[in-house]
Amino acid sequence: MASDGSLEEIEVAESRGARGFLRRYRPHLVALATLLVFCIVGYAVVQLTDEVRYEDVVAALANTRPSAILLALLFTGLSFLALIVYDLNAIDYIGKRLPFPHVALTAFSAYAVGNTAGFGALSGGAIRYRAYSRLGLTPEDIGRVIAFVTLSFGLGLAGVASIALMIIADEIAPLVGTSALLLRLVAGVIIAALGALLVLGRDGRAMHIGPIAIRLPDSRTWSRQFLVTAFDIAASATVLYVLLPQTAIGWPVFLAVYAIAVGLGVLSHVPAGLGVFETVIIASLGSAVNIDAVLGSLVLYRLIYHVLPLLIAVLAVSATEFRRFADHPAASSIRRIGGRLTPQLLSALTLLLGVMLIFSSVTPTPDQNLEFLASYLPLPIVEGAHFLSSLMGLALLVAARGLGQRLDGAWLVAVIAALAALALSLLKAVALVEAVFLAFLISSLFVSRRLFTRHASLLNQTLTASWLTAIAVICVGAVVILLFVYRDVEYSNELWWQFEFAGEAPRGLRAVLGLTIISSAIAIFSLLRPAAFKPEPATEEALRRAVEIVRTQNDADANLVRMGDKSIMFSEEGDAFIMYGRQGRSWIALFDPIGAKHARPELVWRFVEAARAAGCRAVFYQISPALLSHCADAGLRAFKLGELAVADLMNFELKGGKWANLRQTAARAQRDGLEFEVIPPEEVAGVIDELSAVSNAWLEHHNAKEKGFSLGAFEADYVSVQPVGVLKKDGRIVAFANILVTETKSEGTIDLMRFSPEAPKGSMDFLFVRIMEYLRGEGYTHFNLGMAPLSGMSKRETAPVWDRIGSTVFEHGERFYNFKGLRAFKSKFHPHWQPRYLAVSGGGNPMIALMDATLLIGGGLKGVVRK
Repeated sequence: MASDGSLEEIEVAESRGARGFLRRYRPHLVALATLLVFCIVGYAVVQLTDEVRYEDVVAALANTRPSAILLALLFTGLSFLALIVYDLNAIDYIGKRLPFPHVALTAFSAYAVGNTAGFGALSGGAIRYRAYSRLGLTPEDIGRVIAFVTLSFGLGLAGVASIALMIIADEIAPLVGTSALLLRLVAGVIIAALGALLVLGRDGRAMHIGPIAIRLPDSRTWSRQFLVTAFDIAASATVLYVLLPQTAIGWPVFLAVYAIAVGLGVLSHVPAGLGVFETVIIASLGSAVNIDAVLGSLVLYRLIYHVLPLLIAVLAVSATEFRRFADHPAASSIRRIGGRLTPQLLSALTLLLGVMLIFSSVTPTPDQNLEFLASYLPLPIVEGAHFLSSLMGLALLVAARGLGQRLDGAWLVAVIAALAALALSLLKAVALVEAVFLAFLISSLFVSRRLFTRHASLLNQTLTASWLTAIAVICVGAVVILLFVYRDVEYSNELWWQFEFAGEAPRGLRAVLGLTIISSAIAIFSLLRPAAFKPEPATEEALRRAVEIVRTQNDADANLVRMGDKSIMFSEEGDAFIMYGRQGRSWIALFDPIGAKHARPELVWRFVEAARAAGCRAVFYQISPALLSHCADAGLRAFKLGELAVADLMNFELKGGKWANLRQTAARAQRDGLEFEVIPPEEVAGVIDELSAVSNAWLEHHNAKEKGFSLGAFEADYVSVQPVGVLKKDGRIVAFANILVTETKSEGTIDLMRFSPEAPKGSMDFLFVRIMEYLRGEGYTHFNLGMAPLSGMSKRETAPVWDRIGSTVFEHGERFYNFKGLRAFKSKFHPHWQPRYLAVSGGGNPMIALMDATLLIGGGLKGVVRK
């Protein structure tokens, strides 16, 4: 094993230099850049609306025609219908079939959350991963679905905007202050690039980038999806267009402006494009339409196209929680999917209502409402309710993240904050709309109470850079609204101390100050709290407890915990555990959690949170498909790592044509004088010196060193606790393998397999055959032959990039590792191949995680370089 000092030197070297700094602090730098962009956008909004007054916006909002609202609702429905077709096309493209109700509910929920919370590919992708993994899609399939819908929207948006620009550049140019020729030139370049992709992908042709082949969708798929995307963009643009007052700007011109505004909002990385989208619309239409009317229409557009679908999605999945809907099999199936989506939807709704409370704290209360309050309540009650309501909004923002993680503490905080905010909304302004929304949230939380069962403190959850950015954007947005609403109020220090019913501006100032102080404290706590530390190896007591659990499990590989080189995290009941190690900035868990199945979801969550609290990424190495849904719930992405070979011992016998080669090998080994024997654990100590001599000779012959983590090392205490199968020649041990078993006799496997140079050719095959026969005779049903790395990667041109890279390495990487040879050796025993995965916490680079796992197994960089 490498020394601690050498590992620390590697970590220090990785963090040195500009590249290391950027890699380590990339999320924080992106967050700062996003916040800076939003600040610039906020300043632009204030400048662009210099002539607009808040009262005019409210009046324009109130004067919106009912027919326009009905039309906006109709086109919102059409747009979301097109969005559902996105997923249907994507699933059809990967060659799968899923029930329409399940796809519709998943897609609708994904887009509702993505449109509201922003980061659509991430937030909407997480919902798809949770739902589609329950429906049987593999991580590779889900990744391709997410890539399809994301890419199709991006390319479709670019295509629609470019075609519109090409046709109506003369009308657009004056709006954006540039020449029509330049606009047509830019549009032409984009259209040419899209046309080139269409030609390259016709008939499903593949593009070759080095050894990797990428198959683009065929022309029919491209055309069909482009029409769907164009319809979606046209419908969503029409939602805003019908809400605008009658103007000389035609629908085609507005469609181009809308597409550009959406695109810039996505590129800005600001959550939901908040402010960026509005700025582009105002800047483009301000000269042709009254800005107050534009602002009113934008507010309605956000409510109808963003808020309403989220409310419908929450209502739909909350309805599935009622037991009476579970009688019909189809309803029961949808209910299971709804249970997977509910926490994410409630998280988005809680975030939205938190924003609503914060923004309402900096907007004035209608005069008639203030007069009503003045008749019944003293001023301190109203002032206190106004100030505390904004803080309840901030509490909902913080609780929103915990709801997505199913924390019972977050559920409790959300309920208390929402109940308090409901009461305060009536006391501060008789805000009936706020009260209705909050009551809806409270009822949805109570209906879904059974889903929030994770016992964890909300205070122990470290907010990530993206969440801190969202809170900062919301606080800056509150400041921008405050400046806009009270631009006619001249600032003075006395405003902070004015307390009167008509003093709306002072109340807004105090609310913003409270928000700034509390949110800054939360940010400082989250940024300074994590401190990376190295997990300690398991104590003797922990090892004893872990071994007791392993004895009652079916997974023979779990005996690797006996090595004592890994840390152990137990479940709260102590009936399950995760064994893990740390390398670089990765906490790497080996295999699925060992022990009671009911404890596995919570263990996954605890491990991810502990790694995050230590400033590291969480990685699960060699996990089975059964764990993928729990990893998805915890926000991890899965990547195929290889395949595990498992032979059926009940049908194993060296008879028939397919076993001819092994039968001949076994016969040759017997003619060479090899004898097989299984040494029970209590007798291993008597031959430990002979085994050590064989092990040392094997290491020297292969110029290798002992490995660790997912492989055992030759240590007397480890080798002597389980049976050892040996091959003897002329009475001397020339080969051995330690046999890992559990008391359930479900499966057996081997870890160390060492040969002396004197062992005859074919000894490895003979040793495997005899161990398998021994285990079958002892009543074991399966033999675990171990994993073949990068085996079984999809070679299809539609496969994810990770699979294509893995397949390429498998085909051409023999000079570095015997990938094909290992697969061929295991195939001799005609096993069943089971996929195994690498899961990495959200946003983590799988290549870095895999490299860290390799270093951990090899005992550091020297161990990896040295065979």
